[in-house]
Amino acid sequence: MRVPSRSRGQQPGPAGASTAPTRLPSAADRRPAPDAPDLAAYRAAVAELLIEVGALADAPSTIARQVLLDQRLREPAIAAVLDATPQGFIGARETLLLEMARYHPNARSSAHDLTALVRIYLLSRIDVMWWRDTPTFRTDQQVDTSTDLVDLEWLRRRGLIAFRYQGQSATVLGRGLRALRRRLLPDATPRTAGLMFRRARREVVALLNDIGREFARATPPATPPLWATSLARSAEHQHRLRRLGYAAMVPSAHCLGWAADLEMAWFRRFGVRDTLADLLLARQEAGEINVVDEGQVWHVCLAPAARRRLRRAYEAEMGV
Repeated sequence: MRVPSRSRGQQPGPAGASTAPTRLPSAADRRPAPDAPDLAAYRAAVAELLIEVGALADAPSTIARQVLLDQRLREPAIAAVLDATPQGFIGARETLLLEMARYHPNARSSAHDLTALVRIYLLSRIDVMWWRDTPTFRTDQQVDTSTDLVDLEWLRRRGLIAFRYQGQSATVLGRGLRALRRRLLPDATPRTAGLMFRRARREVVALLNDIGREFARATPPATPPLWATSLARSAEHQHRLRRLGYAAMVPSAHCLGWAADLEMAWFRRFGVRDTLADLLLARQEAGEINVVDEGQVWHVCLAPAARRRLRRAYEAEMGV
């Protein structure tokens, strides 16, 4: 089968999706390069910082929070990651302080308080450090036409994806029908606006297929499949989300095509939320992904070290 995209003239052929479990990298496979930041130390340092930020979350503590961040962000474990991002240490630090100064809690934002905002920002810097040389999808048109992304609808219709998603409704009638279904069956699907762009990198499709099959094997037969609430999006759309009040960080791995948001909270009603969490954290420990807990969803970014394996997995599944 030819690799699906929006290009003209492609002819599909026979294919069968692999259901065999994929070996995660061993300790030797994931040994970091000598000059690479220590991500375990970074995550541990961020966790300690968050405890202190939580203790200074009230409005009168603004100056104390700034002093705390000035000190803690300079710790070697944290500074090494921030310095390796496209903005560098100074830019990352100033962006975080600006995000905190502008922060206003609202129902749409996954950052329900300042501590969550700091957590989401700092942990997502691992993503942008990993993919700092990847060009950003700046406009909606670039996402819609990029040959680096494949059409999920094309794959879904052929039974080639092991996860679910829903697209955003493009019409007033469609949005009204979806709102009516949500009132009548409030827990039938996750509470999500859906994907504006039903496109993703081949490696991300392979990653989600891999996680989706592992999740299905680890849960009771009646459990719904893995659900993706966000994939690739443009910087143009990222700023649109920010204006609506979402905690859409800039820069973001979503705008590079390497990130996905996976529904978590909805799976509590099936008793398998922790199962999915354990699967994702195991892959993070194996060095395959970065995970950011955003409450209802977990943000997942593919690690560069896993790119080659997942590209081969995608091509094998599609019969390329």
